[in-house]
Amino acid sequence: MTTQRQGRVAHVLREEISRIIEREIKDPRIGLTSITGVEVTPDLRQARVFVSVYGGDDEARASLGVLERATGFIRAELGKHVRLRYVPEIEFRHDESLARGIRISQLLDQVKREAPSSPQDSGDSGRDPAA
Repeated sequence: MTTQRQGRVAHVLREEISRIIEREIKDPRIGLTSITGVEVTPDLRQARVFVSVYGGDDEARASLGVLERATGFIRAELGKHVRLRYVPEIEFRHDESLARGIRISQLLDQVKREAPSSPQDSGDSGRDPAA
């Protein structure tokens, strides 16, 4: 169960880390990334940052590698912009929920295309007219 403080800190961290990645990190290997969520431990000393990367697995690995190497820089920038007693340790994780959602949507579309039309679709009530 997360407390209100954890939620507020996670929100601020998400905003600031997004800003830092967008404006401060100049590495071209970072593709189109989005911070999809942040989980903060109850003592606010560790933060798990979920990152969604547009592109394939190679782009995701490259972007996450750059972010992991830039963790110290990101923490230092957070310390300048966020007033907390302790700047949390940051762990970046690849968030596959967007890709999983797209895959589920594609599968549902495929099922719709392959499914035979139901009796309701053809206007027939499904009852035997002789009955």
